[in-house]
Amino acid sequence: MQKAKIGRAVMDADVFISLTHFKGHEEAGFGGALKNIGMGCGSRAGKMEQHNAGKPHVAQDHCVGCGACTRICAHNGVTVTDRKATIDHSRCVGCGRYIAVCPRDAIRVNWDETVTNLNRKIAEYAQAVVDGRPCFHISLVIDVSPNCDCHPENDAAIIPNVGMFASFDPVALDMACADAVNAQPPLPGAAAAGDCGHDHFHHLHPETDWMSCLEHAEKLGMGSREYELIKI
Repeated sequence: MQKAKIGRAVMDADVFISLTHFKGHEEAGFGGALKNIGMGCGSRAGKMEQHNAGKPHVAQDHCVGCGACTRICAHNGVTVTDRKATIDHSRCVGCGRYIAVCPRDAIRVNWDETVTNLNRKIAEYAQAVVDGRPCFHISLVIDVSPNCDCHPENDAAIIPNVGMFASFDPVALDMACADAVNAQPPLPGAAAAGDCGHDHFHHLHPETDWMSCLEHAEKLGMGSREYELIKI
């Protein structure tokens, strides 16, 4: 990606400190520091750009033709005909504003990006956030749930609590947290129970590829997957 769409308040800060709850994730594999920074600091348009390979669409059966989307679009990208809205993808810039204003939740993101491209976009967005200023990162490897915290519901923790990790290097931090989780036995009755391998996240979400985010971040010069663990 050539440009990242980051929240203005984040980019106005002189110093950046991240605090992350480390957990599983159904698309990224796990949600660690890089995921928290890249996706969390992206604007609405940035979040959509990371998740979506294309542009939003209108669920016609939910649309009532109220016109809220046409009024918010600055590029005349939405028209309403016979009380149904349609998005002109040649005009849409992917800002995501009409998703927020639709009272019927009729404007949808396709969520069609591949998991590997999603992870690479996360790494690139994270780099845009941390580049050129002092940064420090903290991750809590406790109550490690199988899915993202954005869910209104979740399952029991998949492993025993491990503790708090911290580093100036977000790549090393995510690698250390992932290693620490995978070194733990799954808790009885948890979603990861029965995992006989060494990757609880892949066991939970077989289609994911969490290492692709760390590999890409390392190639971008954000840090290293090699680390020294100092216990306090």
